[in-house]
Amino acid sequence: MAPLSDRTRLIATATRRGGGRRPVNPPIERASTLLSDSVGDMRDGSLGPLYGIEGTASQVALRRAIADLEGATDCWLAPSGLMAVTLPLLALTRPGDEILTTDAVYGPVRRFLNRHLAARGINTRFHPAEASAAEIVAAIGERTRLILIESPSSLTFEMIDVPALAAEARARGIVTVTDNTWAAGLGFKPLAHAVDVSVQALTKYVGGHSDLMLGAVSAIRPEVCRALAEAVEDIGVCVSPDDAWLALRGLRTLPLRYAEQARSALEIARWLAVRPEVSRVLYPALPGDPNHAIWSRDHVGAASLFGVVMNGGDAAAAHALLDRLTLFGLGYSWGGFESLITCETPQMAWRTSPPRLEGPLLRLHIGLEDPAELIADLDAALEGWRSV
Repeated sequence: MAPLSDRTRLIATATRRGGGRRPVNPPIERASTLLSDSVGDMRDGSLGPLYGIEGTASQVALRRAIADLEGATDCWLAPSGLMAVTLPLLALTRPGDEILTTDAVYGPVRRFLNRHLAARGINTRFHPAEASAAEIVAAIGERTRLILIESPSSLTFEMIDVPALAAEARARGIVTVTDNTWAAGLGFKPLAHAVDVSVQALTKYVGGHSDLMLGAVSAIRPEVCRALAEAVEDIGVCVSPDDAWLALRGLRTLPLRYAEQARSALEIARWLAVRPEVSRVLYPALPGDPNHAIWSRDHVGAASLFGVVMNGGDAAAAHALLDRLTLFGLGYSWGGFESLITCETPQMAWRTSPPRLEGPLLRLHIGLEDPAELIADLDAALEGWRSV
C-alpha cells in the first residue's frame, strides 16, 4: 500500500486495530500519583510513566500524532506556543552563544531574547526581514550557535529559502529552529529540509476552536532530542491531559479546516488586492506576492492568515474600519474556526528597521464563515474607512 496522506493518517492513528474495545480518542486520565503493583515496578519506566508529569494517555497519544505529522522521531508538549519556541532556545544554547533571527520575529519571542536570554549571556542579532538565505548565512558570526527561523515572518509575511538556509547552517554546525505554526505541519515539513527543530503553537490550527493553550516541539537528530528531553525534565514542563485531549480532537479535522480556510483566505485576499483603499496584501499564497515563488516551491498549503497594508489613512481610520465589522472578531490569535482582525501598526516600532508602510497594517484571519458574506462585511466596513 502507498504511504497514507496526512488527512488519512491523522484519523487512522485513532482507529488502528489491536487495542480491544476502546473509545476513538484515549480517555482523559488526570493523575499526579501513579500506583505500581510492587516495589520492583516503582522505578521501571518500561511499564509506563512513573509520575503524572511524564504524561498519561492523551498526552502520549498527542505527542505521537504530532511527531508523525512533523516526520519527527519525538515530540514534546509545552503549555503554550510561546514556550514551544523558548524551550529549544533554552535547551540548545549556552552563555556566550549567539542567536541569529529575523527582525520580524514574533514580538513575545523578541522580548524573551532581549530580556531573559540577554541577562544570561546569550546575545541575539536580528537580520533584515527581507534578507535572503545567502545574506543570512553571510551574517553568521563566530559565536552564532542557533538560527531561529520564521517563514513567513510575523505580521509582514516575508519568506526565506528555508532548505538552503538550513543546509548551510548544518554544514557549519549551527542548529536551526523554525516556527511551523503557519504551515501547521501540513503545508511544509521543516524536518525533511534539514531543519533541526520544528515548533508549533497547537493553540492555533491544531486546537482549532480557540479554547486551549498548547505548543509542540519536534525533532529527529539524537543529540538535539536528548537536549530537548533533558530541558523538559529539568524545567518540569508539562501540559494538562484535558488540553491534550482537546488538541487530539482538533487534530483529526485539521487538514479539512486548513484547506477550506485557505481557499476562503485566497478568495478574500484577491478581492482586497484590487480595492482602491488597499495598497498591498501580504500573503505568500497570492500570485504576485514577492514571496510567492518560494511558497509555491516549498509549500503544499497555506494558512488563512495574511496582512493588509492600507492605502493611506491613519489609526483613527483603521479603528473606524474595524469597529464597523460585524463578522470579524476583534481579538488576537488565529487558526480557530472564527474570522479575526487586528491593527498591527504599533508593533512595527519594536523592530530595528521598521518597514515603510503606505498606511496602517491590518492582520486578518479567515475562518469557516461563508467567504462571500465576509467580503460583504469588509465592503460595508470600508465605508467607515472612506468616511474618516
